[in-house]
Amino acid sequence: MENKMFCYQCQETAGCKGCTMSGVCGKKPDVAAMQDLLIYATKGLSAVTTQLRKEGKEVGKDVNHLVSVNLFTTITNANFDKEAIIARIKETLEVKENLLAQVKDASVLPAAAVWNGSEDTFEAKAASDEVGVLSTKDEDIRSLRELITYGLKGLAAYTKHANALLEDDPETDAFLQEALAKTLDDSLTVDDLVALTLETGKYGVNGMALLDKANTQAYGNPEITKVNIGVGKNPGILISGHDLKDLEMLLEQTQGTGVDVYTHSEMLPAHYYPAFKKYPNFVGNYGNAWWKQKEEFESFNGPILMTTNCIVPPKDSYKDRLFTTGAAGYPGCKHIDGAYGEKKDFSEIIELAKKCPAPTQIEQGEIVGGFAHEQVFALADTIVDAVKSGAIKRFFVMAGCDGRQKSREYYADFAKALPKDTVILTAGCAKYKYNKLDLGDIGGVPRVLDAGQCNDSYSLALIALKLKEVFGLDDINDLPISFNIAWYEQKAVIVLLALLYLGVKNIHLGPTLPAFLSPNVANVLVQNFGIAGIGTVEDDIKLFMGE
Repeated sequence: MENKMFCYQCQETAGCKGCTMSGVCGKKPDVAAMQDLLIYATKGLSAVTTQLRKEGKEVGKDVNHLVSVNLFTTITNANFDKEAIIARIKETLEVKENLLAQVKDASVLPAAAVWNGSEDTFEAKAASDEVGVLSTKDEDIRSLRELITYGLKGLAAYTKHANALLEDDPETDAFLQEALAKTLDDSLTVDDLVALTLETGKYGVNGMALLDKANTQAYGNPEITKVNIGVGKNPGILISGHDLKDLEMLLEQTQGTGVDVYTHSEMLPAHYYPAFKKYPNFVGNYGNAWWKQKEEFESFNGPILMTTNCIVPPKDSYKDRLFTTGAAGYPGCKHIDGAYGEKKDFSEIIELAKKCPAPTQIEQGEIVGGFAHEQVFALADTIVDAVKSGAIKRFFVMAGCDGRQKSREYYADFAKALPKDTVILTAGCAKYKYNKLDLGDIGGVPRVLDAGQCNDSYSLALIALKLKEVFGLDDINDLPISFNIAWYEQKAVIVLLALLYLGVKNIHLGPTLPAFLSPNVANVLVQNFGIAGIGTVEDDIKLFMGE
């Protein structure tokens, strides 16, 4: 049967091979085609900007931001709105044509850089042999190009959030565009692309550092915080995704309205930032990871604002309450625009909330988080003493993503089965598999240290590097730290590449290895970095504990 589409960028891709008829995420073939074309056009634009820089010309922030948001738009579960994606293709082509006129030597540019077309040609172009994952025929070259592209999508997500807080890193933007352009270069060998993969990890570290700086300058360093998971009596707005600037604007606009604000999924760590604690209507966190949103959005009763990815195609029962902003989008749901530095208008959401019942309570109690790098550094003496005394035998980095597959119960079972003298370091929505299990503490140090969003995985790297320094070790791999990471989408890819760049080895990745890794590319990762999948909980714990 002929493929209607081909996408294998996320962990849940059909049969761990690729979605060919419709996306497991809910993406339809026509949307997949326009996303493929948007990537093609963005790579073409990036080839033009890279050539302009080689010729000594400057590329503006607005172009850098366009590239980042284009990539973010194609991340899994971010944008299902075909018309919004077509509009981005048109804008990208218009910007590219203007920049192309400034290039002195266009003969060095790839076909994607000089292609232009009207909307009525988009479908045919997207269906051509030049566009899409399968346009690269060599399996290993294709695998590495996609690994790099998905890493760059994750990097773009981080830089986009920093840009929203008016922080930019021109060097990272220039690399991101140069690397995108290189995925069009047929002269690059497997070895060249392996080197580019690691360089992508280097800039992944830079991108995470930029976002960490942006977040902490704006909102302070995260601190140990107890977060309410019950509900109040007022109507509420539920905010999901990752964009803290959107949350800040929403909180400011809801003051004195009688409307409460709750976080969902990846927005939970916003409660750890000191700046957000001044808002009396910032009530708590409602629900769990992204994949449970169909039932949780229904029972919330009020409007929901999706600031980034992790949209599950909504049920009709709450679709008219679902709003999107930024790179997110879903057809039939109201989208709220706003350029960087401009105030977005959330009044329509607030007015709708006032007419809705208060949220239905689905759980009660508190969860503890806020263990980003500065907070853990403040506990360094306690942690070091616990390690030296043997009270803490090993740390387990269990960052990454959650998902709906039954195989992901492995991570809850793994957390429950870990010896009582071990500590979990986490970031991302993977934590929802174990952050409500009450695993206790070791000498006052909680056994689950939540650093924040997937965006905050930088904290886990800094903590590991700090421990390496404290214990006077030459190699980060000599630390009593094991990495057992769950992945789902492209932000997890850039975190993995960043860890590889930092020299971390023997990372276990699950619940399955990425479908976009060809056997040969997977073998390179296994041989050079010790990348492995997961086994049974019992066997893996024995392996990690050296038994």
